[in-house]
Amino acid sequence: MDIVQIVSIGLVAAILAITLRQQRPEMALIVSIAAGLVIFFMIAGKLSVAIQALNEIMRKAQLNNIYFTTVLKIIGIAYITEFGSQICKDAGEGSIASKIELAGKVLIMILALPIVLAVFDLISSVMQ
Repeated sequence: MDIVQIVSIGLVAAILAITLRQQRPEMALIVSIAAGLVIFFMIAGKLSVAIQALNEIMRKAQLNNIYFTTVLKIIGIAYITEFGSQICKDAGEGSIASKIELAGKVLIMILALPIVLAVFDLISSVMQ
């Protein structure tokens, strides 16, 4: 099971980071980042399967592909933002973490505007 491996890597990295943080805090941060990257690459293959399935659903539903790619970009921004923010928090930089989160939210809002406008157009056309 992949989740057992992922949790094991996470737990070992967390214990190692806690141990290192007392004497070599910079190494603890590197361990944390490395564990995050290893876990990300372990699930990257699974993400491609999910994206293919969603793409097939969009094709069968004959929906505009631009919405699908926009949603995928939004999801990607959310994951990258969370990852970067957590790394900054682990490094004790809560202020930078909050700025990363703000930037992610703004970018998501900007990307979502065309979808929101399309929904409003659809609603207004149905109400007329």
